[in-house]
Amino acid sequence: MPEEERTYRTRMARGQLTAFRVVIKETDLLVLASQDLSRLTRDLVCQERYQLERYIAAHPEFLHTLTPWPPDPFAPALVKEMIAAAARVGVGPMAAVAGAVAEQVGRALQAYSPEVIVENGGDIFLAVSGPATVAIYAGHSPLSQRVGIKIAAASTPLSICTSSATVGHSFSRGRADAACVLAPSATLADATATALGNRVTDAPAIPQALDWVAQVPGLLAAVVIVGDKLGAWGEVELVPL
Repeated sequence: MPEEERTYRTRMARGQLTAFRVVIKETDLLVLASQDLSRLTRDLVCQERYQLERYIAAHPEFLHTLTPWPPDPFAPALVKEMIAAAARVGVGPMAAVAGAVAEQVGRALQAYSPEVIVENGGDIFLAVSGPATVAIYAGHSPLSQRVGIKIAAASTPLSICTSSATVGHSFSRGRADAACVLAPSATLADATATALGNRVTDAPAIPQALDWVAQVPGLLAAVVIVGDKLGAWGEVELVPL
C-alpha cells in the first residue's frame, strides 16, 4: 500500500505503548507493544516470509491464483492456515497473507508484552487489557474514520481485517470502500474480508453480502461501507468518531 494511503497510522496510539514499524519487502507492519520489540518482530517476519517464499518458489501459481488451493499436508504451518481459510470462503490463498502474518507475529509477541497491536495493511491483530476503539478507514467515503468499532478487552485476542476496492493495491471484484470482518483468526478474517468485498458490487448489494457472511463459521461480525452507506452484521458495537 502506498505511503500516502497509510495516513490512518498517524491516529494509532494506546496509552504508554511504544509504536514501531518493521518493513521487509512487501510486509509493512506497525506494532504497538510495551517496549520496542522491533528486532524480535523483524526476526519473526523473516521466519514466516522464508517459509512462504520457499513454498511459492516451488509452487509459483500459488502467488496468483484467485481460487482455493488444494490442501497440502507438506506445506508450512502459515501456508496451511492460508489454504484452509481461503478455501472456506472461496478465494485464493494470498487473500489471507496479510492477516496471517499479523496474527503469527502478534501471538508470538504476547510472550514479551501484556498488550500487543499489529497492523499490516489494514489488517489488525489486537490483544489488549482494556477497551479499545478501531476506526474504519474507507478511503474517500464520507464515513471514513468517522465510524469506529468498540472492542471489549475480554473479546481479545481478536482480529479486525479490512478489504477495499478503492484503497490500496489488493484486487477486488466489488466496489466496497471497506469490507471489515472481525474474527478470532486473522487468517480467516482477512480471506473473508476479500470474499465479502467481492460480493459488494454497489450499495444495494450490502444486505445480500452480509447475509452471505453470516453463514461463514468462525466469524464474529462484519461491517461494509460503500460511499455514504453502511451495513453491519454480528456482535459489533459501532461508535461515532
